[in-house]
Amino acid sequence: MQIGFVGTGRMGLPMVRRLIAGGHQVRALTRSAESRDVVAAEGAEAVADISEVGLDSDVVIVCVFTDEQVLEVCLKGTLIASMPPGSALVIHTTGSPATATEIAQRAKPFGVRVVDAPVSGGPHNIAAGELTMFAGGDPEVVEQVRPALQCYGDRILPVGALGNGQRVKLVNNALFAAQIGLLREGVRLGAELGIDETTLLGALPYASSNSRVLTGVAARGSVSAFSTAVGEFVDKDVAVVRRVATELGSELGLIDEVIGSRFDSAGVSAPTA
Repeated sequence: MQIGFVGTGRMGLPMVRRLIAGGHQVRALTRSAESRDVVAAEGAEAVADISEVGLDSDVVIVCVFTDEQVLEVCLKGTLIASMPPGSALVIHTTGSPATATEIAQRAKPFGVRVVDAPVSGGPHNIAAGELTMFAGGDPEVVEQVRPALQCYGDRILPVGALGNGQRVKLVNNALFAAQIGLLREGVRLGAELGIDETTLLGALPYASSNSRVLTGVAARGSVSAFSTAVGEFVDKDVAVVRRVATELGSELGLIDEVIGSRFDSAGVSAPTA
């Protein structure tokens, strides 16, 4: 497949690497000579104009950091207009379901269809081909893009209509943040009971309280160290889920109370000992 790619950063570059290893031809957007050299060294074609990314592409993948950047890339430039009819646009960025819907409406007259497929995992999961993706959109389009996505993901989970990928991911990230908050409270309780954090984290991963978050915290050595490592990404996603819930007339309820022990409404709170 000919694949266009936007967002060759921490997550995107290893995706490009896996796509090329899977036999696909990749044309990636680059903004600097340095990034152009890095992308070219991986075997991808580096282009500086967004309109070149979509040319002759079967699939274009967008993996930027924020919802605002997705809108900038997809709606304020010539990306969609440059894509051939019948091609598909995949959005990996976690954001509002409304963004995917707005982009799909803009893409429809050009014969371009959209899948929102936010990801769960990190660069190490991409490198191992073990990323999880929640794919929202027409089942036919999800299958159309599967040969590309399966290069770096082993769980491409169809979750229904366009926008549902974002909805599932936002719930996932709210729970992820809440689990960090619960662990912080657990460490506090342990300290009050006379158990230091190192001892607690050495024992709990072998008990019924274990989770992926607990395993990650134990590997980092403390809740604060883990929170610092993931804070930039979780902070962004918590802000999105709060905003989306409010827009839809809902609320996070008890989840938000637990998140509050790690995150406040303005963003990530300062890590504590």
